[in-house]
Amino acid sequence: MKAAAFLYPWDVVGDPEAPARIAALGVRQVTLAAAYHSTRALTPRHPRHRIVTAAHAAVLYPPGERWQGREPRPYAAGDWAPGDAYGEAARALRAAGLDVHSWVVLAHNSRLGEEHPATSVVNAYGDRYPWAPCIAQPATRAYLVDLAAEAAVRPDTGGTELESCGWYGLAHLHAHDKTSGVALGEAGQYLMSLCFCAPCRQGYAGAGPDPDGLAAAVRDALEPLWRGRAQDTGWAAVEKLLGVERAAATRAWREETARTLQEAAIGAVRAAAPPGFQVLLHADPVAYHCGANAGVDPAHILGVADGVVVPCTGGAGALTPFVAHARDATVLAANLTVVGGMGGSPATLAADTARAAEQGATELRLYHAGLASDADLAHVARALSGQE
Repeated sequence: MKAAAFLYPWDVVGDPEAPARIAALGVRQVTLAAAYHSTRALTPRHPRHRIVTAAHAAVLYPPGERWQGREPRPYAAGDWAPGDAYGEAARALRAAGLDVHSWVVLAHNSRLGEEHPATSVVNAYGDRYPWAPCIAQPATRAYLVDLAAEAAVRPDTGGTELESCGWYGLAHLHAHDKTSGVALGEAGQYLMSLCFCAPCRQGYAGAGPDPDGLAAAVRDALEPLWRGRAQDTGWAAVEKLLGVERAAATRAWREETARTLQEAAIGAVRAAAPPGFQVLLHADPVAYHCGANAGVDPAHILGVADGVVVPCTGGAGALTPFVAHARDATVLAANLTVVGGMGGSPATLAADTARAAEQGATELRLYHAGLASDADLAHVARALSGQE
């Protein structure tokens, strides 16, 4: 089974041994960040640094002329990825015999929300989520679609993986998070992720509910959760809290908005890319979920993209809804965390791979070769060589 490892450009740039070390793991591809959110990352083997602080969401190459005079537009990286860091890393990895695909984070950008507050998701209480651009806003959608095309289709790049190509919501590690004091559950997370910016209010009105009444109903529905009352899981819990008709109206608006963004972003990438360029989406098979793995309708997305990358750490059941809609060439990539300190289990990678294959996985994604310890990577190498 083909395996690919995630990397940041700063894992490679300035470390001439990095490409050969990654190739020696037994992976055939690197999924290399081209547009990424703010982060603080460990680099345990780099000869010049141990911690990289990416202060804000940025493209890791020089932004193109298409952005001149536009707002919003992507931000260039600082000293954590100066110049064309992506291109430099991609060339070095290809020289080591590795395929390179771009890794593009879209609707996740705290600096955008800080500098342009009107672009952010607004919850039913009026609180803005600066890390979560509202994908219903025309200017934001245009920005995301153009960013997808530019960041995905880079030189020395044979394909792309689009992350956060859909709704983002409350659940996000933002600075020093202090949001887990109340167990909201799946239903509470959904309600706290509903957006009430002007375009979303218009969208809800078009689907039926008065947006002011809907916002009040959301606040009323959340009240028992603030008091600590336990809730059921799944969509039935949302319907129970909000009412069947209101819940259906919110879901119809949000899912149509996400579907059309996904179609537009993938279409823009294909228009900019050479023939044979592969386009995958980081995806969750539950269409109303939001986050880095965007909620999708499996039948729809596999008719648009070449495949999906699905989180499988802890179990590969999320692959199952995609299997029925896969074609012969469809990629169903199981994303497995191989960093022990981040909840992964590199020692069980061989067994986890076998279980993912049984569930329909055709490829592996290993998160993350730059963050993992030497001991974690040794497990990866043994598993991929069949020795573990």
